[in-house]
Amino acid sequence: MDRFLYIAMSGAKETMHAQAINNHNLANANTDGFRQALATADTLPVRGPGHASRDYTQIGNDAVDFSKGKMQSTGRDMDIAIEGEGFIAVQGPDGEEGYTRAGSLHVDAFGLLRTAQGHQVLGDGGPIAIPPAEQIEIGTDGTISVRPLGVGPEALAAVERIRLVNPDTDELQRGDDGLFRLAEGGEAPADAEVRVVSGMLEGSNVNTVEALTRMIELSRHFEMQVKMMDSANTLEQSSNRLLGLG
Repeated sequence: MDRFLYIAMSGAKETMHAQAINNHNLANANTDGFRQALATADTLPVRGPGHASRDYTQIGNDAVDFSKGKMQSTGRDMDIAIEGEGFIAVQGPDGEEGYTRAGSLHVDAFGLLRTAQGHQVLGDGGPIAIPPAEQIEIGTDGTISVRPLGVGPEALAAVERIRLVNPDTDELQRGDDGLFRLAEGGEAPADAEVRVVSGMLEGSNVNTVEALTRMIELSRHFEMQVKMMDSANTLEQSSNRLLGLG
């Protein structure tokens, strides 16, 4: 009975883990550039005496779905979206370089270019600083042009270029701050082929209908596994009573 109970318990544990990931995806369904997480699990045989007829569940490494989200027009010059593959390089809270597809940008009180999450946007020379300007434009290659205060509309000048990268997604892992980083450390090289479009934002790739359906399925799986644990306990008690009669 101990194997029966262990198998049911391992399944319930994996289901709770999958439910937590699914809930996290749902919570970020409206987060720009969010990539949903995928729960994975492996089946391993129960070792020991007896026939090799039972497998238990072991939680695997969480994966990420890098499929694209829907493009949404905002009409705002400081909003950008990656066309195709690629990421925007930013500085994470730990000071290390990270990557995101969330392109809602703004200039803070100190003139630093930041994402909506507060991460500093990086250029070739580090964090990008924008001088006081009446107009800011971002080109398809990430070049930032500004019209300084008090000058005519023809006086646009390029001041910096956003660092755009395109690392292999198999080499990326997501941190607790939501940014992607190279699993082996280091920084991805800039990629001149990555393009952005201004006045647009990329939404999350979470399908809320599928996520809600998944939530119901996982709840039913968990209930079934709890019933299996109750059955294992009942069988154990019955066996103890039978042995006690002897």
